[in-house]
Amino acid sequence: MNWTAIGAIYRFEMARFFRTLMQSFLSPVLSTSLYFVVFGAAIGSRIQEVEGVSYGAFIVPGLVMLSVITQAISNASFGIYFPKFTGTIYELLSAPVNFLEIVLGYVGAAATKALFIGIVILITATFFVDLHIAHPMAMVLFLLLTCLSFALLGFIIGIWATNFEQLQLVPLLIVTPLIFLGGSFYSISMLPPAWQTVTLFNPVVYLISGFRWSFFGLADVPIGISLLAIAAFTGLCLAVIWWIFRTGWRIRS
Repeated sequence: MNWTAIGAIYRFEMARFFRTLMQSFLSPVLSTSLYFVVFGAAIGSRIQEVEGVSYGAFIVPGLVMLSVITQAISNASFGIYFPKFTGTIYELLSAPVNFLEIVLGYVGAAATKALFIGIVILITATFFVDLHIAHPMAMVLFLLLTCLSFALLGFIIGIWATNFEQLQLVPLLIVTPLIFLGGSFYSISMLPPAWQTVTLFNPVVYLISGFRWSFFGLADVPIGISLLAIAAFTGLCLAVIWWIFRTGWRIRS
């Protein structure tokens, strides 16, 4: 394993993040504050509690997942797409670096950025609600797995995209609706039985459910199933990336 190459890619990607540090942190803080004002205050005044948890605190895991997932995807997809756009990816492919080292560098940096944003969101949330974490280790595990799995998905999107419009297509039209319909701001037990069944086909449900369980001990699906779903999704993304580098799809043409 060429750790020097991995470190070089990782540091290059992180340097881009730190160059826009204020923008990177200010945007999620403002958006989280607005969500608390709109959902926590306006809707929270009508829905006092959800399963014994104040509505303001109940939506915190969903807000964290919303920011972490979108940031992991956007950072990883742009990170690998930009070298394709400029043509510098051919220099990377001709260097003595294998595909695993390339993936570790780009995905590791994107996951780290998303993790930073998630921590900022959690800190911001403490100014609005009284927040207690029932299972801290599980919270860290779910947060790390989410950062990693969606950074891998973002890497795939960056390889697939042929222009900047396509780069935003999947996050805007598929991922964001899945997050909002995945129980970010409500419990799926509040839905009619038929819609509960449909919702279980949404992979984001398992992420949010497991992450919420780590805070309050409440889950829409069993915690073991949530972990299996995340592991399966991560494995699928890794398999797709392996196939991309094996065939050269969208990177050598």
